[in-house]
Amino acid sequence: MFAGTHTAIITPFREGRVDESAFRQLIEKQVAGGVQGIVPVGTTGESPTLDADEHLEVIRIAVDAAAGRVKVIAGTGANSTSEAIHLTEEAEALGADASLQVTPYYNKPSQEGLYHHFRAVAESSSLPIMLYSVPGRSVVEIAPETAARLANDCETVVSIKEAGGNVERVDALKAALPDGFEILSGDDPLTIEFMKRGACGVVSVASNIVPDKVSALVNAMLAGDVAGAEAIQEEYFDLLSTLMSVETNPMPIKAAAALMGLCSDEIRLPMLPLEGEKLEHVRSLLQKYSLV
Repeated sequence: MFAGTHTAIITPFREGRVDESAFRQLIEKQVAGGVQGIVPVGTTGESPTLDADEHLEVIRIAVDAAAGRVKVIAGTGANSTSEAIHLTEEAEALGADASLQVTPYYNKPSQEGLYHHFRAVAESSSLPIMLYSVPGRSVVEIAPETAARLANDCETVVSIKEAGGNVERVDALKAALPDGFEILSGDDPLTIEFMKRGACGVVSVASNIVPDKVSALVNAMLAGDVAGAEAIQEEYFDLLSTLMSVETNPMPIKAAAALMGLCSDEIRLPMLPLEGEKLEHVRSLLQKYSLV
């Protein structure tokens, strides 16, 4: 269902509002680049700073602009179970293809709490669910055993985006989860290593600006062409690995998109647009790859 490249797409703003025109153009770039899906209103889409109406409006635009050409995996997770249920129900009504459910953040639930949270969301909707484990932001990770319980007890829990930065997690997840449960890398630089261990693709940040290159890398891995994938990664190593280390996501990728003329660099507080040496570093990376 989720094999391939899915772009954690940015949310462009202009004068404090969602820039629908720029967002639609970004989605067209993704379709042209050959990705299998887009993930609106995730971490990269600045979901924490969108109000409820904006959150659903971004999903609505994504579904309309994608027009069935790529999947729309709507970010509808929250640290409040009732809010996650509401957003997921609304995303289903808007025509999203699936839901990305982030580990509840800040309130630091137990594994039993995580199980009941995700199960409640799964029981509220028929949308396929991709769990999202990102301990660097949410503190708590989804234990392989918890993911396995959910997969066994909830028929719609079918995938996980693993963004803990540890390739050995793939081995642990593969050992615990039933056959057919899909694992995706949540870190661009680790995609090949994840896929060598059994992951089926990536939820990518870099594909906002180079969807064709990320898609080619993932497609090569899916076809068993490890050498071909590694050649692409070697060529684009600085972009895939260095760009996101400049500053906290999504600041670097939004700066890159702005420099490429894809949208403005407007980003919501408490994030700030890149400037000075950090901005020049992003510019130099884009120049290296003839993207500006």
